[in-house]
Amino acid sequence: MYKEARSGASVSLRIGIEMTLTCGALFSGIGGFCLGFEQAGFQSSWAVEIDDHAAETYRRNLPHVRLITKSVSEIDVVADSLTPVDILHAGFPCQSFSQAGEKKGFEDPRGRLFFEIIRIIEQFGDEKPKVLVLENAPFLRYGEGGAWFLEVQRAIQKAGYWFRPENAQELSAFELTELPQQRTRLFMVALSMEHFNSGRFTFPAEKNATPKRLRDYISFEESVADEYYLDNENRYYKMISEAVTDRERLYQLRKYEVRAKEAGVCPTLTANMGLGGHNVPFIMNGHGLRKLTENECLRLQGFPKDFSFPEVVPRAKRYTQVGNAIAVPVAKLLAERVKAKLVNGVS
Repeated sequence: MYKEARSGASVSLRIGIEMTLTCGALFSGIGGFCLGFEQAGFQSSWAVEIDDHAAETYRRNLPHVRLITKSVSEIDVVADSLTPVDILHAGFPCQSFSQAGEKKGFEDPRGRLFFEIIRIIEQFGDEKPKVLVLENAPFLRYGEGGAWFLEVQRAIQKAGYWFRPENAQELSAFELTELPQQRTRLFMVALSMEHFNSGRFTFPAEKNATPKRLRDYISFEESVADEYYLDNENRYYKMISEAVTDRERLYQLRKYEVRAKEAGVCPTLTANMGLGGHNVPFIMNGHGLRKLTENECLRLQGFPKDFSFPEVVPRAKRYTQVGNAIAVPVAKLLAERVKAKLVNGVS
């Protein structure tokens, strides 16, 4: 048995000795993974993010975490003074593994950044993380007839971790949390062979029965700033507005076809929202046809109400950051399972 006590963002576990479970983040973005793990009681020791705008948002909201702003390909454990951590989590670039992309896999430089994670792990030597938690597009498992996933599996195993197909699972924010966003991502959990006798791990599976209420996330009646509304002369205005039959639903324009989402459902928020135009979901109210604000999108990703963007971050970049982020409640659920595994080996 163990005694658990909270102290700030950390968790102290009494298992003969007192310890604090720590995390390091690669490709941290604006901190969705970090926030989820902190909500589960972990302490974020350091994070790495190359994008300056994402780093600005991260620093504003997680000022207690040491943030290193450089490419993971330039990171050196010794030179950058990375302290050993219990968990390393990383949502590595998914463009080359996405079914919607060019599917270049490891032939794309962005895809090859996965191997930088392995390099950094190996630099820790005997102090490498006990658990790896990775996130990417679901198609990573199937690309090139399964060759992409096999490459990932071999690299992780060679680095000294238990990792088989059972250690990867698609998790749905819509099914597992109170969020009304339809968002399914692939999560992978690898366990160090030095600390665990097997790689057995049980992912979150219990469906969340909380009714989905878009009104908890979106201001359907209130007026927002003019820049969020489409001008009546905009070429997409007529196309979308003519398709509106319910003012409490979200609408998307996809390949010149207007799609109405089911009541109470938000479509997947993607990084393409930062490209502007019709990539952001729309609502129609008494003030006009408007896209969701970046703050509404933050809430639909489960970020805390006090999470905010610095003024220096352009609006387009804000949408991109939200679309690239990990849904915080999903990260928390996964973190709770990881914590249980670390504490007593029970998934």
